Amino acid sequence: MPGQFPLEPTASLTVETVVSVTHWNEFLFSFTITRPPSFRFRSGEFVMIGLMGENGRPLLRAYSMASPAYDEVLEFLSIKVPDGPLTSRLQKIQPGDHIFLGRKPTGTLVTDALLPGRRLFLLGTGTGLAPWMSLIRDPEIYDRFEQIAVVHSVRGVSDLAYRDMLEARLADDPLVGEMAAERLTYIPTVTREPFHTNQRIEGLMLDGTLFQGSLGDPKNFDHTHDRVMLCGSMTMIKEVAAMLEGFGFTEGANSHPGEYVIERAFVG
Repeated sequence: MPGQFPLEPTASLTVETVVSVTHWNEFLFSFTITRPPSFRFRSGEFVMIGLMGENGRPLLRAYSMASPAYDEVLEFLSIKVPDGPLTSRLQKIQPGDHIFLGRKPTGTLVTDALLPGRRLFLLGTGTGLAPWMSLIRDPEIYDRFEQIAVVHSVRGVSDLAYRDMLEARLADDPLVGEMAAERLTYIPTVTREPFHTNQRIEGLMLDGTLFQGSLGDPKNFDHTHDRVMLCGSMTMIKEVAAMLEGFGFTEGANSHPGEYVIERAFVG
């Protein structure tokens, strides 16, 4: 078990304690860990986390924070890979176990990388939902955008992590609940099981489903006031980015904000 391996802090890593673990299904889990007092990040960023490898060296992987920047704990969403060097062990963690946490978070899935706009579309597949959970629970996002849409594409219905919370539009959140009730839209889609929405994100864009309900007109993306963030499968990111470029969108970064952003660190 992970807790049986003694971990020691390094110049680039702290050692934190697992606070809670939630298993969404046999393929997906989330967990929270303690947060060092000196750890600062922007909602939407990622950090390196991991365990000690069999060779005596830290085995690390980049994970987006699913918790907002103000939270007292750090939350992460992960897949379970039976033979994965890290996730095969990480999925077995329990409260009280220890885990490595990088000291320097970073990333481009942050509002600083986007130009001002009115509608924000957060398009994610699988665990690409994690940075959106961070952003939509941060009051700052509601100061910057009039409407926010979380679009989550997965294979099976049970893969819709945080579904109850999102369907309730964060009703129980004391900081953003009221704002989310007015401005947040949740659009889940399941591609391999019966569900009321069965298309991939690209299909939702093409047939207008993405713009139904409270998002209103126009029934397509407009680079003058729409902003988009992408996280998840490479196929989705490449196809949607190409579509956005065709609509006149330009990719943004921390140094030069644009109309859409992807997390380049996760792009091979």
